[in-house]
Amino acid sequence: MYTVSNEVLREEIPHLRRYARSLTHDIDRADDLVQDVLERGISRIESFHSGSNLRTWMFAIMHNLYIDQCRRDKRCGIHLPVEDWMDLIEQPAAQIWNSALDDFAKGFEKLKKTEQTVLFLVGLEGLKYEEAADRLGIAVGTVKSRLSRARATLRVCHQEFPH
Repeated sequence: MYTVSNEVLREEIPHLRRYARSLTHDIDRADDLVQDVLERGISRIESFHSGSNLRTWMFAIMHNLYIDQCRRDKRCGIHLPVEDWMDLIEQPAAQIWNSALDDFAKGFEKLKKTEQTVLFLVGLEGLKYEEAADRLGIAVGTVKSRLSRARATLRVCHQEFPH
């Protein structure tokens, strides 16, 4: 059985780390790969032939482990710690907004057509009261009173249809 001294293995670690970093482009993954290579190399040292180049043999192990990891990642997906992606998916539950939208739709249906039109122009289109009045051919005061009645009706409907 062939044995390799700890000192010989230690001398190979910087070379293994450089090669692992060139493969993974990630320091942490590279260190994990080096550790896996050392473990595999030490556990299978009997397959190393005396007189062969140890670095070449360890690089071959690393290459094969890296390829296996790539295949596994492709098949299973890359593992990302929860902390890395949780902030990206946190969002409030949509049910609250859906419920509020349903309440608004029910309330909007109860409005008179003239109130719906004013609410649409001022609330959704963002027209100023004067612009809405000009478009509808009515006084600014009429726009304000229709908008006020529409808002009051919607508030009452919101209370009638609690989430």
